[in-house]
Amino acid sequence: MVSENELRLAHLLRVQGLGRRRIRHLLELDSSLSSIYQFSISDLQAIFRLTPMKAQKVHQGLHSPKLLNSVEQDLKKTTIISLNHPHYPSSLKMIPDPPLLLYIKGSPEFLEHEPKLSVVGTRAHSGEARRKVHSLLKPVIERDWLIVSGMAKGIDSFSHQAALTYNGKTIGVLGFGFHHIYPKENIQLMKTLEQEHLLISEYPPDASPKPWHFPERNRIISGLSFGTLVVEAKERSGTFITAEQALEQGREVFVVPGSILLPQTKGCHRLIQEGAQLIHSAEDLIEARNSYENWSLTPKKV
Repeated sequence: MVSENELRLAHLLRVQGLGRRRIRHLLELDSSLSSIYQFSISDLQAIFRLTPMKAQKVHQGLHSPKLLNSVEQDLKKTTIISLNHPHYPSSLKMIPDPPLLLYIKGSPEFLEHEPKLSVVGTRAHSGEARRKVHSLLKPVIERDWLIVSGMAKGIDSFSHQAALTYNGKTIGVLGFGFHHIYPKENIQLMKTLEQEHLLISEYPPDASPKPWHFPERNRIISGLSFGTLVVEAKERSGTFITAEQALEQGREVFVVPGSILLPQTKGCHRLIQEGAQLIHSAEDLIEARNSYENWSLTPKKV
């Protein structure tokens, strides 16, 4: 059953011109999120420092029956959890910009499962990438580690598939809403995760994939887990950014080295130079986790 507060939050997150930062400010002023519906255009300008044009657009969104009806229809078909929900993972609450709302399909209890390991890597992978993923993940999956990744081509897909192959658990973090499938070749993989594992997204069901969604999504991938394993990464790629976010969140970053001749390993070697843990085998991951049982969420400086 969706609460009035969750309904308002889902609505406000779709109002063009507000955004997470302003909604967080509103939550500090009014945790019920009800007062904003009484604000005039000039109130919105003053409180949120909006231009007259943006304030008018926000006001229209707040009082749009069509937008509110769309939210209500979506929430009849989709489960949501907000920051105060009992299933909202505590590790995610501690990152600098936790999602205010998560849309979920599948098994919500997976969010509470420990340990979780996030796995990331390039879409344009090397020929040995799949073997790397399976070699490193099979032993930890058999120890009941849950695998978190982003449903993209390449390393992400290999990681989810490894969890399925070895009868493990996996969470797919999407950079779009549930009404979309991206990439198209992952249609069956997404269906399997929806039915037997867990898909989550901070975007409403009708939100199509946008380029900026994926860097935003990456903070959730790293934030869910005690550590992030980087299998292959080009320099300054989305994977590289995810690893940097993990370090900023106080999480461990594990990196697989590779040939100096491959562009897919340049980002990996750079991360190792900057202090990430070099990983040769699954045993390295297990040992790191054992020494990290009481892991601190204090951001690391690298």
